[in-house]
Amino acid sequence: MSQHTPRPPRALIAEDEPILAAALAHALQRLWPELDIVASCPNGVEALRLGLALQPEILFLDIKMPGKTGLEAAEELAEQWPDGVAFPHIVFVTAYDEYALAAFEQAAADYVLKPVNDARLGKTVERLQQRLRNSAGAVASATAAPAAAAAPAATAATQITSADDDNMARLLRQLQAMLPAAPRLQMIRAAVGNSVRMIALADVVYFEALDKYINVVCRDSEALIRTSLKELLPQLDAQQFWQIHRGTIVNASAIATAVRDEAGKLSLTLRQHPAQLRVSPLYAHLFRQM
Repeated sequence: MSQHTPRPPRALIAEDEPILAAALAHALQRLWPELDIVASCPNGVEALRLGLALQPEILFLDIKMPGKTGLEAAEELAEQWPDGVAFPHIVFVTAYDEYALAAFEQAAADYVLKPVNDARLGKTVERLQQRLRNSAGAVASATAAPAAAAAPAATAATQITSADDDNMARLLRQLQAMLPAAPRLQMIRAAVGNSVRMIALADVVYFEALDKYINVVCRDSEALIRTSLKELLPQLDAQQFWQIHRGTIVNASAIATAVRDEAGKLSLTLRQHPAQLRVSPLYAHLFRQM
């Protein structure tokens, strides 16, 4: 291939139902013959592994899959994606009803419904093609500009990545808001030997996922509770406790500073606690200057 000939865009499909995966692939081949479908995955674990290995420009992710959901795979991809490489454009494949689909529209993330409909998929293809043109234009402009007057192409790629992270963060917030409200926790009950320790939520600095447990970290002590962050999060006040990583929820009042290193990665320092907590790109918007 000539160095002047752009590489065809590449896509990965993650869908646990083989018939639906094949139908989506065939429909894409009809509507977008130039698209190179580089892999098809039966679960979210493989989608994460192959997504990182192949770094395609587009991901079609089923919402409900074994191992990891499409949302979980997307979140972990955002956390592990290489610096300076534009994050893929994500299309969620879903059977959600129209009410739930409003979340995808508001988040500017695209979706297709099961079973695949050519008319709706055609609109998705048009949007993806436009986004790819916009991304290529941003990188080309940065590359052509003099070094002293403009950021390098890698900076443009990083800016594109940040925009997609914002879209993903909005999508996650919208979907979380649609979950049934859970009773708010007042106290944490943690087993310590033969006793149960009562921990006031105000005393918690952060929660950290550890396999099947959560480590409840206070200023001067720690305790384990047997639950998951997914179960705990809806029971916490979202104004007070912020998820900053798929494995960490922090008490906002315990945050002292948010520091970005030379690679652009964000971490938190805490009041009255020595730990430094890493912030996933999906939650970096929480720490933008007001």
